[in-house]
Amino acid sequence: FSVLERAFSLHKAHSIKDMENTFQLVRNIIPPLSAKKYKGQDGRIGVVGGCQEYTGAPYFAAISALKVGADLSHVFCTKDAAPVIKSYSPELIVHPVLDSPHAVRDVETWLTRLHTLVVGPGLGRDDVLLENVKGILEKSKARGIPVVIDADGLWLIAQQPSLIQGYRKAVLTPNYMEFTRLYEAVLRDPLDSSSHDGAVLRLSQALGNLTIVQKGERDVISDGDRVLVCGLEGSSRRCGGQGDLLSGSLGVLVHWALLAGSEKTDGLNPLLVAAFGACALTRQTNSQAFQKYGRSMTTTDMVAEVGTAFRKLFET
Repeated sequence: FSVLERAFSLHKAHSIKDMENTFQLVRNIIPPLSAKKYKGQDGRIGVVGGCQEYTGAPYFAAISALKVGADLSHVFCTKDAAPVIKSYSPELIVHPVLDSPHAVRDVETWLTRLHTLVVGPGLGRDDVLLENVKGILEKSKARGIPVVIDADGLWLIAQQPSLIQGYRKAVLTPNYMEFTRLYEAVLRDPLDSSSHDGAVLRLSQALGNLTIVQKGERDVISDGDRVLVCGLEGSSRRCGGQGDLLSGSLGVLVHWALLAGSEKTDGLNPLLVAAFGACALTRQTNSQAFQKYGRSMTTTDMVAEVGTAFRKLFET
């Protein structure tokens, strides 16, 4: 129960009971393990990102998806990033297509086999890649595939909000800087930082009620109707890669939540429940890894804690 008492900074709308209820909703969407299932049923996740400079981010997102319980994890990256990402882990299926002239077509052939796309980890800001990602987003929306957008994927959305406007199966996961950039691009107003919750609510509404996770000291999550806050104690260590762990695990939880549907989430938007689950999980892995390694903790140490953190929060 002490985990739960820490999980919400107790602000106006939330009591311990509300928070315990939200944890219960996350538990409701987790598919039971069963010998009768076949490979792929519990999630086939695609990560779009990874270029010459940034090979760690797509790896962290894709491996986190597997650690949370997806069956298959694909990475769609540039040609020179592929051998590097493959060398990190034999678990990942790596496609060196993101800088090819046929990138959109190459990724589209896989879309029928994927449940969720995580767009942006290690993407960089090369114009050719960003153009290709625009095309991939359009094809994903046309097929109704849920998308989690992070990192340079958010930079692209800030340049062209219409890419994602009104697509209710999208979840955006900005940090404070990314959120400010998005807010000012979409609302054409400077961000009023006195009310975080209000700002997240407003941006979500302005984008057509997309789910937004503003990461920070407390994670503020809104779909334009409701605001949830996750303040589970993490640690004061801010090594790079933690956001990739969040977006990868969110990719899986989004698939599970949409599959379970709103009857399992008590009428709450399934994407809100998925986002709360991913935030809580990331904070718990951060806390556990920090207890072991302190200042020397890295995201690799956090990935190793995903299994025990998941059990502790959602399966005990």
